[in-house]
Amino acid sequence: MNKNYQYETRRSIYTYTYKAEEHDLCQLEMHAFFGRDTKLNILESSIRVDPSRSPFIKERIDVLYEAGSIEELISQVNELPQSDQTFKLIFVKNPSEINPTFIERQAMERGVGLAISRQVDLTNPEQLFAMMNVNQRWVFGELFLSKSIWFHHEKKPHNYSTALSTRLARSVVNIAVPDPRGIKVIDPCCGIGTVVIEASSMGIDIEGSDLNPLVMKGLRENLAHFGVDVKVTIKDMKTITGDYDVAIIDMPYNLCSVITEEEKVDMFKSARMFAKKIVVVTIESVDEALKKSGFKIVDRCIASKNKTFAREVLVCKRNEWLAKDV
Repeated sequence: MNKNYQYETRRSIYTYTYKAEEHDLCQLEMHAFFGRDTKLNILESSIRVDPSRSPFIKERIDVLYEAGSIEELISQVNELPQSDQTFKLIFVKNPSEINPTFIERQAMERGVGLAISRQVDLTNPEQLFAMMNVNQRWVFGELFLSKSIWFHHEKKPHNYSTALSTRLARSVVNIAVPDPRGIKVIDPCCGIGTVVIEASSMGIDIEGSDLNPLVMKGLRENLAHFGVDVKVTIKDMKTITGDYDVAIIDMPYNLCSVITEEEKVDMFKSARMFAKKIVVVTIESVDEALKKSGFKIVDRCIASKNKTFAREVLVCKRNEWLAKDV
């Protein structure tokens, strides 16, 4: 089972952090992972996602015990099996509720920690545990912290001012491919490889191609810099063949790549020939072009905006009842 995305009977609690302008993008990512969103900065689900996949998830707690009081929780934690692994217990603040004071948290951590029959290591523990107050109940469980892998990918040998940020690219990949098991992906306008690098770092089976031969040298150097070994080719999107589950398309928008409405329709018609689902990133409205090419928009959000432009993310599925030569 893929460690990045698992269905479990035991519930997990995720805490989130994001900027105000990222709220809608974060919620769209929640839709993809969990089938729902929340206005709070905390989400509970039986679906297990590696928190390092998301630029917004701060941590995940896999709940082991739940109680109405600290005393009851301590009694349950006493039943935790012994282990040779060292541990550290962390009080996780609930971002959506009023939390105890620092002194109160310390006392609670000490009481629960003493109930764990294992050796404490505050510097380099082999296992992390967490306690947290959720909906006026106390939970205890295994803690998994997010690692900002996307942040390290910002330091590419080659970059373009028009490229997606690694943070946005990572979320778009999650929206496109929440569960990577058996999924084949292509980025047919991959540019310098931002999306390809993020997808590959999450174990997603992805290929890249681009019409512009001038970007290929920079693309290959970027991939090599991060040790990414994926297939990338110089190819016009209209000549792509094969059968992909998802295509991620970052629409060109700089002054050198203005395309007409007819060209947009042709792009999407081409994508419809090789992909069942597409996720489009665009600064212009492409609703009509998608409709004409045989795609249905099933979810969307404004991903980022400033005085110059706003990026929109569209999740689209192929209308199977339409002939492939729409």
